[in-house]
Amino acid sequence: MGQYLPIVALLVVGVLFGAVSFGASRLLAPRRPSAAKEAPYECGIVPSREPPERFPVTFYVVAMLFIMFDIELIFIYPFAVDRTFLGAYALWEMVAFSVVFFGAFVYIVARGALDWGPVARQRRLDTIVSPERTTTSTIRRVGLEGRPEGEAA
Repeated sequence: MGQYLPIVALLVVGVLFGAVSFGASRLLAPRRPSAAKEAPYECGIVPSREPPERFPVTFYVVAMLFIMFDIELIFIYPFAVDRTFLGAYALWEMVAFSVVFFGAFVYIVARGALDWGPVARQRRLDTIVSPERTTTSTIRRVGLEGRPEGEAA
């Protein structure tokens, strides 16, 4: 147990430092809220209105794919270091995880999640979207129940 004492001591010091810093900032920091301080701030420009469109989900999907790739590399590293100790079970676990990851990657690429910028703009929409689809048939308006037909949010 003596060999773990420096690690435990460092862990205690780290947690104690974080708790003391957090408590001191809550007790000593001035609280003078204002509308300017609570307004969203991005790149030095104060927004005058809400953004016109939602942030695309594609970016989140690609970020999750990147995290999965990192996890796969971490998963493969022990097998690459000592495959004789881990044996065939680790090999098949690694292969199964890689197959699932590769399937997710193929799905993402097939859906066009990695087509950004000019490549995405060059796609022809008439081959992707059928002419029978309209905004009234594909978009469900949320929060409009009970409102008159012509009233917009």
